[in-house]
Amino acid sequence: MLLKRSAPDALINLAQQSIEEILREVSGVDFIMLCSTDGFELASIHKKNVPNSGKLAAVSSSILAMVQAFLGEINLNGCQNITLDAENGKALLTAVPSPNHPMLIVALTSKDVLLGHLLLAIKKASEQIAQADQNYPIK
Repeated sequence: MLLKRSAPDALINLAQQSIEEILREVSGVDFIMLCSTDGFELASIHKKNVPNSGKLAAVSSSILAMVQAFLGEINLNGCQNITLDAENGKALLTAVPSPNHPMLIVALTSKDVLLGHLLLAIKKASEQIAQADQNYPIK
């Protein structure tokens, strides 16, 4: 029998509110998504449409897993976020340290986003989600 590890709807709704706040507070954020660590989109909000968000969720979880494995090889623990800086924008992948329902936040931004402001907003949202997750033990 397989355990179902999807997050409860109430937790996803709270997380949706947290990522909406990031989009409102941080100028330059075009798309933000909450994914399960096994690669499924849980919630998203955007100013610019991103095609294939389901595929983006799967690839993002794979990238985070590969980076965590790489860090383990070089004796660094607890990968919190990955920032990709491209000519036309940035992508951030952030692990949400939820004890019962681990997730990640994916943010796609313009190239001139204030990175410190974005990182602080994502950290705040991540902490809110992780704190709320303590109320939803795995069944």
